[in-house]
Amino acid sequence: MATAIPSPPKVGMVSLGCPKALVDSERILTQLRSDGYQMSPDYSGADVVLVNTCGFLDSAKEESLEAIGEAMAENGRVIVTGCMGNEADTIMERFPEVLAVTGAHQYEDVVTAVHAAAPAARGAFVDLVPDAGLKLTPRHYSYLKISEGCNHRCSFCIIPSLRGDLVSRRPDAILREAEKLVANGTKELLVISQDTSAYGVDIRHQPQIWNGPIGQGREVRAHMTDLAVALGELGVWTRLHYVYPYPHVDKVIPLMAEGKITPYLDIPFQHAAPNVLKRMKRPANEAKVLQRVKNWRDICPDLTIRSTFVVGFPGETEEDFQYLLDWLEEAQLDRVGGFRFEPVEGAAANALDGAVPEEVKEERYQRLMEKTAAISAARLQAKVGRTLPVIIDEIGAPDEDGDIGATARSQADAPEIDGNVFLRNISADVAVGDIIDAEIEDADAHDLFGAPVTV
Repeated sequence: MATAIPSPPKVGMVSLGCPKALVDSERILTQLRSDGYQMSPDYSGADVVLVNTCGFLDSAKEESLEAIGEAMAENGRVIVTGCMGNEADTIMERFPEVLAVTGAHQYEDVVTAVHAAAPAARGAFVDLVPDAGLKLTPRHYSYLKISEGCNHRCSFCIIPSLRGDLVSRRPDAILREAEKLVANGTKELLVISQDTSAYGVDIRHQPQIWNGPIGQGREVRAHMTDLAVALGELGVWTRLHYVYPYPHVDKVIPLMAEGKITPYLDIPFQHAAPNVLKRMKRPANEAKVLQRVKNWRDICPDLTIRSTFVVGFPGETEEDFQYLLDWLEEAQLDRVGGFRFEPVEGAAANALDGAVPEEVKEERYQRLMEKTAAISAARLQAKVGRTLPVIIDEIGAPDEDGDIGATARSQADAPEIDGNVFLRNISADVAVGDIIDAEIEDADAHDLFGAPVTV
């Protein structure tokens, strides 16, 4: 008589916040899948729902609470984790029926809570997981987290209180994960952390043996530059995020010029005016940074620099803001995001004087966006007529004339946060994840338009 395999319990997941939180969600789901759980695409089919929250800004906290409320209303069996998990009292006060609350990257506690809420029977046929783990991103790109936490104490930020001080992963573990991801179809690795440039400081840059098929027993230091050299040998796009402009970042630029690392730097400048940077408790070396940016582009002309800036920080004057606009005009950053300053419970900046009125914040934000859009438009227009490699993210259905369009990205575009390259006349044999050459025919303030190069 055949033995019936019990139906495994199903887990739903809502993942909010940054890519680092998305990696946490992937790790949790990978462990649960190996423990015999199935994933549910909706609330109704789930035995328990996980909500991975963001707690960086008050607006993000409210979004997290709304997501918890929706999960409670639609399912009722909810476990909360993530950055806002540090405020368990706030969550339980509003939603006393929540099953459990855990903090950021507390994987074991989350898994234990799921086991208690919906026990699973392990079995050889239900415990299979891909070698590289479960992914919440498309197959062709993957986030690669190299560390947790941060040693900075910026006055506007509570990340250290949420995720602790810097804790770096061993370089051999990072490279093994990267090799597995590439072997399973990843064409683009997005390196993430709270401070990529500080990678390895906490473990004194201790070297480890990389025993993968490419490493073959080589020693690799726990240092950003050594890691970049090693990742550059995997033969895929490798994009560096959250790179503070420490001096050793200069050593990565030649790797980009040689095509080993994607010519892209995501640098959290936050502001340029010395007065504001001082109140933010960030280094005020904006003049030196401008010269370094020029040097980087001399070495690697195709380098794309992305950053974010905060407007309306306490004490920011009109002169400070104009200083920022002038700095941006000189720096000519390719991609810029802006934020209106928002007090966050527990942040030192809340005690600063000189609060900027909301209407002034909004007016400065609009001017910032106008300035950066104009810079972006000019830099993108300069790419018209060039041939660029692009990675295919999505392919549309043929139109009435049989033309197939696609959404792609160039090396200047990180997924979800930057622009796109919209292509026409795609060949039917092109697939999502393919990297092809495209001729750029037009541009606007944020995106490029073109067609594949015909051979």
